[in-house]
Amino acid sequence: MPVQTILVIDDDESLRDTIGVLLETEGFRAILAADGKSGLDQAVMAKPALIVTDLRLPDFSGVEVCKRLRTSGVQTPIIVLSAIGEEIDKVLLLEIGADDYIVKPFGTREFLARVRAVLRRSPSEPQKVLGFGDVEVDLERRIVKKKGAEIKFTPAEYNLLTFFLQNPDRPLSRDMILNSVWGYESFPNTRTVDAHVVRLRQKLETDANTPRYFITLHKVGYRFLP
Repeated sequence: MPVQTILVIDDDESLRDTIGVLLETEGFRAILAADGKSGLDQAVMAKPALIVTDLRLPDFSGVEVCKRLRTSGVQTPIIVLSAIGEEIDKVLLLEIGADDYIVKPFGTREFLARVRAVLRRSPSEPQKVLGFGDVEVDLERRIVKKKGAEIKFTPAEYNLLTFFLQNPDRPLSRDMILNSVWGYESFPNTRTVDAHVVRLRQKLETDANTPRYFITLHKVGYRFLP
């Protein structure tokens, strides 16, 4: 069973860290964000299994985070945290796309029980095989075939390909691709992205010079059109 990633958005540093440690102890991978904007970026890039967001955030609120995610088509389940005494309209929360809410302060057992309940309700079976044109990608076995013949990929090429597959028809900046595929720690430069896109085109496009699937967006980055 792959480790599930949970994104925690809260401007209270001690609470955020406490939840992060709690989740890691329970076998989850925790990503922490201190405000709504960075939380939204992480929600899109990291593709977590669940998002836990505080209702009151310094830039825009948890309600706004929910709304923006849902209007952009992100269906990740969301649990909202609210302080005791905050007026919460349960109907409103469900309308904006939250799946559950927890009132602070809360016990660790209650929190974990809610997290597991929401994760159980959400469809956990992602598509195993994705395809475009005459290309087929088996995500479970990490095998890529074109016209039925297997094509060899380096790990970085394969990770880049799956990132494109999971973000179809969206403008993706080189920095966003770098952060998601290579990670913040290693941080090669943006030319690395260009070189790897060239290799994807050579391996998967009918004509690498006039790409149909991996499109360059001038001054932005790339877009994958399945």
